[in-house]
Amino acid sequence: MKTFADVRRTLPRAAWWIACLCVSLVVLYPIYMMVSQSLKSSAESTSNPPTLYPHTFSVDNYRSLGNTGQFGIWQHVLNSVVVAAGSTVLTVALATLAGYGFARLRFRGSGLLFFVILATFMIPFQAIITPLFSILHDLGLGNTLLGLTLVYTTFQLPFGIFLMRNSFASLPASIEEAALIDGCGYLKAMARVMLPVAIPGLISTALFTFFTSWNEFFAALILVTDEAKFTLPVTLTVLATNQLGTLNWGIMQAGVAVTAVPCIVLYLLLQRYYVAGLVAGAVK
Repeated sequence: MKTFADVRRTLPRAAWWIACLCVSLVVLYPIYMMVSQSLKSSAESTSNPPTLYPHTFSVDNYRSLGNTGQFGIWQHVLNSVVVAAGSTVLTVALATLAGYGFARLRFRGSGLLFFVILATFMIPFQAIITPLFSILHDLGLGNTLLGLTLVYTTFQLPFGIFLMRNSFASLPASIEEAALIDGCGYLKAMARVMLPVAIPGLISTALFTFFTSWNEFFAALILVTDEAKFTLPVTLTVLATNQLGTLNWGIMQAGVAVTAVPCIVLYLLLQRYYVAGLVAGAVK
């Protein structure tokens, strides 16, 4: 028979699990509804009241994705992959070099420059979309995936530099000193010695950049006007309506599922690095 002390020790643990279960239900229920809606037939997806689960499983919504619009959704998926992957590679490369410089190569004014970089967080993206449009047009990069990739890279760099700077700053200085004594230069020491230890920060930067670029809508809508170059979020706004202007829930949810799958898979595979990278430098 449990004593009062045993019950008192058990209650906080039970409350913790109940709270986690409630939060999990809140997060997972929309995902379940998205998948469930995408697997319903056209008639069932628009039924009122809506059904909680598909009474008849159908993949017609996913088949319709390939035949929707002039190019089909898979062309736009490829566009999103190119833009997200390109901005991720550029951001990781530049943020790693800059973060290492701010963490290890102190120079006059480095603190002020780092503060200025962080201050760019306060600039709303919508406030400078018009100048960005003009700059890309003058450079001949308007209405191109390359121009969109460079814009995404520019806006992800401050946070990437912040993460990588904290990652390198949290590492013991003795590791770098040993590499320098052994004959490595700063760049070689960073690439061969410091960077493998700072992998959590690197992966966090890459994931954050990829997720943001993959799901970004506003810049892609404004800066790209050619339908063949639309990214997936922009295309979903076209898929959401049919010729009569009514909302096609089945096709829209199928498109949302296609959008969500890469993000979910990447996060599940790399979540332990992602969490570790976000808290890097919090405790030294």
